[in-house]
This record gives sequence, C-alpha cells and structure tokens, in this order.
Amino acid sequence: MKNVLATSVQRVQKEGCVAVQSYGRHWPCLLPQHGPGKKHERPIVLADWQRTIVEAHPGDFLRGLFHSDGCRISNRVTVRGKQYAYPRYMFTNESTDIMGLCQWGLDLLGIAWRMNRRNSLSVARREAVAALDRHVGPKS
Repeated sequence: MKNVLATSVQRVQKEGCVAVQSYGRHWPCLLPQHGPGKKHERPIVLADWQRTIVEAHPGDFLRGLFHSDGCRISNRVTVRGKQYAYPRYMFTNESTDIMGLCQWGLDLLGIAWRMNRRNSLSVARREAVAALDRHVGPKS
C-alpha cells in the first residue's frame, strides 16, 4: 500500500490476526464512495472497476457487508404451541444504495432474500442460509 498510494502503513497485532491501517490523502480517489457526511445521506456507487471485481467475487463482497452490518442468528418461532428454531442472516443498513448492493451480491450468487423492513433484509430459507454460510463464515 505504501508503494502505491499511502503516506503511512501500520500493522497492529490482534488476537488471531494482524490489522493493517493506512493513511493517505488520495484514498478517496481510489475509493470514491468514501466522503464526508453520513453514508445514507450521500450516494454510494461502485466504480466500474469495483463492479467488475464484485461480479467476479460476490461471496467476498458479501462477507465484508455481513461482517460489518449483518448477523447470523437463531430465529425462534412458535407455531400451534410448538417452538422451532432455525438459522437466519439479517443485514441492516440505512443507505438504500448499500442495501441495493447487498441485494445485487445475493442475486449474483442466486441466494434468496426478503426485505423484512425498509432498512433490513433477511436470508432465511435453509438452502440460502447454507449458501451464505459458505461465503460469509463466522465474524472474527
């Protein structure tokens, strides 16, 4: 990163991994969706080169989205007095652009999803959860 763009790069040892931090004035040129203000109040649009990468690696893209703004839970329901529990992924974001990108990534992988609120989607079908498990994995 330092050779390409950053003014400084640091490695921070964490439990089970090494976090890499980088600072530089020109990161916004490379990642134009970053900027001042709240994400849900400004456009979040991928550049063409970013879309190409996501199309080639949608599982990696979804892993990042779900690790930052999603979760995998055990959903519990009661039907006619009997309790059931099943795994379910939830993704919540106030940005309609980011929500659209998550939906697009799921569609690229053929994973069924549903909006359960205006700012939240759910992946609950057994085969859809299993497919997302293969790509997202546990949060670290």
